[in-house]
Amino acid sequence: MLSLGAIGNTAQQVAEAISAVLEVETEILADDLTIVAGTGKYRELIGSRDEEVNYPDDSYLYTRVLRTGQTFVVEDPVKDPYYSPVYLGETGEICCPIRKDNRIIGIIALVAFDVQQRERLLQKRDQLQTFLQHMAFLLASRVSEMESYSKLELTSNKLSAVLESVHYGIIAVDQDKMITHCNKAAEKLLGKPREEILGSNIEDLWPGSPLSDVLLTGNGYRDKEGFYGQPPEQMHLLVTATPIMQNSRPAGAVVSFRNMAEMRTLAYQLTVEHRKLEFEHIKGISKKLAEVKKRAAKVAQGTSTVLIRGESGTGKELFARAIHHAGPRRDKPFVIVNCGAIPETLLESELFGYEEGAFTGARKGGRAGKFELADGGTIFLDEIGDLPLHLQVKLLHVLQRRQVERVGGNKVISVNVRVIAATNRNLEEMCARGEFREDLYYRLNVIPLEIPPLRERREDIEILMEHFLAKYCTLLEKNILGFSQDVKQAFINYHWPGNVRELENAVEYAVNMEAGEVITLDSVPARIRDFWLNDEGADSTLKSQLVNVEKDILAAYVKKIEEGTMSKGQLAKLLGISRITLYRKLKQYGL
Repeated sequence: MLSLGAIGNTAQQVAEAISAVLEVETEILADDLTIVAGTGKYRELIGSRDEEVNYPDDSYLYTRVLRTGQTFVVEDPVKDPYYSPVYLGETGEICCPIRKDNRIIGIIALVAFDVQQRERLLQKRDQLQTFLQHMAFLLASRVSEMESYSKLELTSNKLSAVLESVHYGIIAVDQDKMITHCNKAAEKLLGKPREEILGSNIEDLWPGSPLSDVLLTGNGYRDKEGFYGQPPEQMHLLVTATPIMQNSRPAGAVVSFRNMAEMRTLAYQLTVEHRKLEFEHIKGISKKLAEVKKRAAKVAQGTSTVLIRGESGTGKELFARAIHHAGPRRDKPFVIVNCGAIPETLLESELFGYEEGAFTGARKGGRAGKFELADGGTIFLDEIGDLPLHLQVKLLHVLQRRQVERVGGNKVISVNVRVIAATNRNLEEMCARGEFREDLYYRLNVIPLEIPPLRERREDIEILMEHFLAKYCTLLEKNILGFSQDVKQAFINYHWPGNVRELENAVEYAVNMEAGEVITLDSVPARIRDFWLNDEGADSTLKSQLVNVEKDILAAYVKKIEEGTMSKGQLAKLLGISRITLYRKLKQYGL
């Protein structure tokens, strides 16, 4: 609550006006007996406190006024025992309380310093008392006015702070469509300084803005997607408009808006489980795996399209995630699309989005596709070999132009997306059969990565077994210490057509089935146990040794081929096998 001190200048003007008219001195004090304004001898005392403040328990004049709220007339200060502890030569005084909201906030007094002034006070004492009460009311009203202004200013500052703290743009327009307010976020989104925005017409800023209808009808709208301006400065925004009503008629509107790219990123962050995966999380020590991880880590730093190839279950998605999180887009969306799991009739709208009314059942307002959701980040197109031919054409256009068109729409939406595709199919053979577009294949195959199957990196099998054992013991709350030796050998010698995914499922099955502290053959899936126990499995140790010998022999000859002392044709003739068999074995052993 403000005191009289807050209107010191006004109080001084009042005091001087009163003294000029009545030809007596005027003194105005706050409720703590600080002299706020005064004329004559009191002018020099402004800012100091009256001497009565040193005698708080005595019933001196001003203390009595503050305590009782009454007006007092002192005819002879010298003879009045309760006048004041200190005299300045006063000959008479009329003092009146200043009230505000049933509280006394100060005192206004008329003081005589000679006989003539005393006579004027006493002759018109009744009229002067009434006059002082009016002056006291005016001073109290001025304090109330300042208090209201201060509260209004504080509220305005709070509102301004709120508007400046939000991350979306806010602008206000009057009934003539002139912009009266905008926040910093609006400046940033619009790419213009506030001085240029304020005072301009909304139609000049956003031609064709639906705000005209809002100001005409008084009906606002919420989260309306739209394009504003003309390319290349066209903005894709999500806008909410709220009318400002006065006397049941629109007197203006407040518009809040966000960039659609930011909204998609926010929606992704709120709805998608983030699973940060780095190359270190891909388990294995084999040479082949290490080479692929090293190459992928280099690829991650760029933005070129990557095609990951490998059998089902080798971990293509893990590599895609690792590439994304190791690169500069790690804080942006990573959106996965399984081209083989989505019905063909829905795949186009899933990838590229659709506009309202594009087809029966289309959601009101339309829907953004996966490419829009991935804007600024990475889109992972899994099972790309299953993409229908008519969508391969549209995907090729997106990769070439970095723009998408929604189903049922005619507006072009720019997207900044890194593409990582993956497949377990032979795309070269598909191109030869006309099942996959050759131009799309070359667009995707910028940086190829081949993930080796598990049977070609058997030294990783035991590491993966231990990793998945720890995982499922935690999930299933079991205390299993390890695997028996024959289980380890069975896993190492199994051919793993489902690769790492199959191995993980096998360990999960074993953890569920095992009742002891060590996983035994009785707890592993039957196919793995039978493979190990039948004749083929029994001979597997011998076979594996023979395989290793064959690999070593071929490796020695390959070294001669690399040195130029022998050709592959000569090697095939020397070994007594066909060239095709030789090539197959070299590929099998990674030579």
